Amino acid sequence: MMRMRDDHRQRRLPSGFSLGELLAVVIIGSMILTAILTIYGRAQQAADAVLRKIDSPSWASEVLQLMARDLDRILNAEGVTVQIRNGLDNRFQRAELVLRRTYHNSENKELTLEEITWRAGYDQEGSSPSLVLYRGYEGVAREDKLLDDNREDWEKGYPLVPVCRGVTFFRIQACKGEELIDQWPASAPPPGVKITISFSEGRENVGGVYEVPEAGKISRIVAIDPTRKVQFAMLGRGDPNAVADPNAPPGDKPPKENASDKPAPKEPRPNERTTNERTSAPTRSR
Repeated sequence: MMRMRDDHRQRRLPSGFSLGELLAVVIIGSMILTAILTIYGRAQQAADAVLRKIDSPSWASEVLQLMARDLDRILNAEGVTVQIRNGLDNRFQRAELVLRRTYHNSENKELTLEEITWRAGYDQEGSSPSLVLYRGYEGVAREDKLLDDNREDWEKGYPLVPVCRGVTFFRIQACKGEELIDQWPASAPPPGVKITISFSEGRENVGGVYEVPEAGKISRIVAIDPTRKVQFAMLGRGDPNAVADPNAPPGDKPPKENASDKPAPKEPRPNERTTNERTSAPTRSR
């Protein structure tokens, strides 16, 4: 009877893993999963770096071409202002360019004919830290014909349209003589604009700023003022073919030759003639 009870108790005891064994399995599994995710993340970063290195020149060329096309719109145009600002956004170098054309209506009220904005901002949703490049357009001259019906409502929610992402460096400078200026207030356009962009991977410096090597940056200078000084070789004073310096202020004319400045004509002596023969050396009398 006692043996039957012991056998019944042994059959009712559940079989399984202990708490320590379960904890060991969970810890080992989490370590393996962490290692796999780390390797996968590094492989994805390496693949992204390779693709970025291959595609970055073409991306940069396309962006610079689009910006140059917008800058060409304001060549020799009236009522144009240019504004350039540079700064940092989450340790990334970023810039903003605003091109604005205005006109006056019948009531002499200033209105915006068109306004183009290029701006870079930190990418909050990107897989890797970088910037997103935006472009905005508004004004009387509508650009997007497909949005004419509800353009105003659309622009309220999306004033800027993303052009590309993955930008690691974006800088715009105004050319003033031989200097490059980072800040240009909303005023008359500068003679030229230098645009620098990069999609290359960089590193943080000691100050925490994300730096990109110079070899990975692509720059382009767009001339806003097509007129430039041309060097002319001016002829001598009194030359009948002398011309005025085109770079001189209006009203300046080439100096006229005064009668007093002319050398007195040489009068021929009696029995003197002109010859091309070589003059013989004087001889001594013996």
